Amino acid sequence: MKRLVMSMFVCACLTGGAALAQDAAPAAAEAPAAVAEAAPAASGEAAPKQQSSTGFLAVVLGSGWLGVVLWLALFGCGAAAIYFVVDCSIMIRPQKLMPQTLIDKVKAGMAEGDVIKAIKACESEPGPMANILSAGFSHVEEGFEVIQESIGAAADLETERIMQRLTWISVCSNLSPMLGLLGTVQGMIMCFETLATGAPDVGALALAISQALWTTAGGLAIAIPAITFYYSIRNNANRLILRMEAMTMELIKDLRNVEVVSD
Repeated sequence: MKRLVMSMFVCACLTGGAALAQDAAPAAAEAPAAVAEAAPAASGEAAPKQQSSTGFLAVVLGSGWLGVVLWLALFGCGAAAIYFVVDCSIMIRPQKLMPQTLIDKVKAGMAEGDVIKAIKACESEPGPMANILSAGFSHVEEGFEVIQESIGAAADLETERIMQRLTWISVCSNLSPMLGLLGTVQGMIMCFETLATGAPDVGALALAISQALWTTAGGLAIAIPAITFYYSIRNNANRLILRMEAMTMELIKDLRNVEVVSD
């Protein structure tokens, strides 16, 4: 949770910095023009009215409290997507799901016919494969069919745990376009409210349309990478789970004839 909060804070800071930089550039470009117009104003001529800022930060702040809440939700959704993508990418690896050292230790124990040694190896390196093997070893005295059933149930449980973690990436990818669509609807409502005044302000009208387009773009910018990473990581997880189940069955096949060795 601390890492998630930190990721959201960093993402918000980076986005705010980019927005300020984007707004600062037009302001710097308009500074010479303002100096050039100062002389006619000093001689009695009325200076033309300066245009209001139309940068990203102006769009966010000009969208009202609901628009600000929507943008904060989009930033949080993007930060959460980044966190879960990185977390799942680290977790769903062969070294994490089925470490080679665990496989070697279990193989050595099974070659000696020492189930206790194999169980201790699983306890020394906890993880999905260790949990599956421990479930089978704990029923070694009840017959090979019971062992297979226990391993199948444990494998289903570990698979569900992995997929539940991956589901959060899918949640972020599905939620962000909805938030963007809600921002689009809010922008269009603001646009029609401006038109309803009879003599609409062109600047306010353009700002409302910008709000609608920016939120749509923000939602899609989060959803497209998130859904891509989700399917990529999910396919990798399915391959590793199949390999893990096959390796588990290979390791326990000798339990048909093995005897428990006491210390």
